[in-house]
Amino acid sequence: MTDSINTKKIPKHIAITMDGNGRWAKEKGKSRMFGHNNGVKAVRDTVEGAVEYGIQYLTLFAFSTENWKRPKMEIDALMSLLVSSIHDETKTLIKNNIRLKVIGNILQLPKKCQKKLDECMLLTKDNTGMTLTLALSYSGKWELLNAIKNIIKDKRTEKEISEELFQQYLTTKNVPDPELLIRTSGEHRISNFMLWQIAYSELYFTDKKWPDFRRNDLKNAIINFQTRERRFGKTYTK
Repeated sequence: MTDSINTKKIPKHIAITMDGNGRWAKEKGKSRMFGHNNGVKAVRDTVEGAVEYGIQYLTLFAFSTENWKRPKMEIDALMSLLVSSIHDETKTLIKNNIRLKVIGNILQLPKKCQKKLDECMLLTKDNTGMTLTLALSYSGKWELLNAIKNIIKDKRTEKEISEELFQQYLTTKNVPDPELLIRTSGEHRISNFMLWQIAYSELYFTDKKWPDFRRNDLKNAIINFQTRERRFGKTYTK
C-alpha cells in the first residue's frame, strides 16, 4: 500500500466514532475526564488534518443518546468540556474557513451548551471550506424515528415517499452520505451511528484509542479507503 494520498480519490465526507477515551485514561491510571480532555487534542489535530487533505465534510460522533446513562458527574464534566472547547476553537474555525453544524436532539443539552453551539454556528455559517458536524445527543434510531414522525406530521402520502424525500427529513439533509466511517479503539461495531447514511460507507477500524489518534492516522485511513473497490451492489468491470 502506498504511503501517499491520491488527491483525485479523496472521500468527500468522512465520519468518525471517537471511541476509547475512558479506557485510554484507565490504562494510565487516570480519571475518565483525563481521557476526554486529551481527546480534545485528537479532535483538533484530526480537524486540521482533514482540512489539509481536502475533506469537504467531517462528522464526529461526540455524544450519543445512550451516553446520558453515564454517571451525572461525568456528564456534567463532559458538558463543561464541550462549552470550553467550542469557546476556545471558534476563532480557529473562522480562521480556517470551517463551518460548524450540529446534529442530534440538541434540546436535551444544557442551555449553556446550546447557547455556545448556536453562537459558533452563527459565526461560522458563511464559511465555505470544510463543514464540521458534531453529533451530540444523537443516535441513528432517534434520527430515523424523528424523520418518520415529521413525515406523518406533514401528512405525506405513500406515493410521495421515496429515498430522496426521506433523506430531506434527516438531520444530515443536503449533506452527502459519508464514503468512509472510521472507528477507533479496536471495537468493530456501528453503535447506532448514522444508520441510514452509512448504507454503502467503507468501514475502517483502528486499534488506536481516540486520544492517540492524529492526522497521520486519518491519512492512513484515507489511503486504505483508496484501495477499496466501491461497487454499490453492482458487478465490477474494468
